Amino acid sequence: MIAAHPFGDPQTVDISADPADPAVVHVTWKVGAADDLTLLGIELGVLPEDRVLLDGAITYDDGDAALVQRAPQVETYLLDHVAVSSAGEQCPGQLAESGDLIADGADLVFSCAGPVAAASVEVTTLTDLHPAYRTLATGPDGQHQVYGSDAASHDWSLGGTATATSGDTTHTGSSAALQIGGVLGAALLVAVLGTLVARRRRQATVTPTPHP
Repeated sequence: MIAAHPFGDPQTVDISADPADPAVVHVTWKVGAADDLTLLGIELGVLPEDRVLLDGAITYDDGDAALVQRAPQVETYLLDHVAVSSAGEQCPGQLAESGDLIADGADLVFSCAGPVAAASVEVTTLTDLHPAYRTLATGPDGQHQVYGSDAASHDWSLGGTATATSGDTTHTGSSAALQIGGVLGAALLVAVLGTLVARRRRQATVTPTPHP
């Protein structure tokens, strides 16, 4: 495993039904940042391995993104790491369009055997390079999910009514709010405990003042 920068802008996927063909599912993938493309380029053999320094850090040039997104290996990589199935059957995919992978992303099109009301979508891009990577995903009717090395697949409703409210659904905003709330709560608890400990120490070291 080579070094990665998984703590910057996250990669994203947008999942949608095709308005003209109910048997087709679109998955648009965008990488998070330019150095992620450099890392991917090294992994795919598009960029030389000497970009990896002895301490594991990588160096990247401004032209790396253009080199990687034009490389044919990217299409194979994306189709190996993004998969769609419906009614238990895999839907064959192809790369329909790819441009600036940071701004525009790559549009993957999956053709299923029949109309898709619900689909299971697997995403393992970049998490195969480092388990700390996450993928923020959006779908129809405000559905949200977070992909990671421990959550490679999620179910999506594509039939027009949002049903992604099951127990394993993670709403990005709510999750962030809970995390922030947890951090603030922990900080407040530490402050209160610190105050109590300090107060007890002061009480324990106070020398009684004799009364005349």
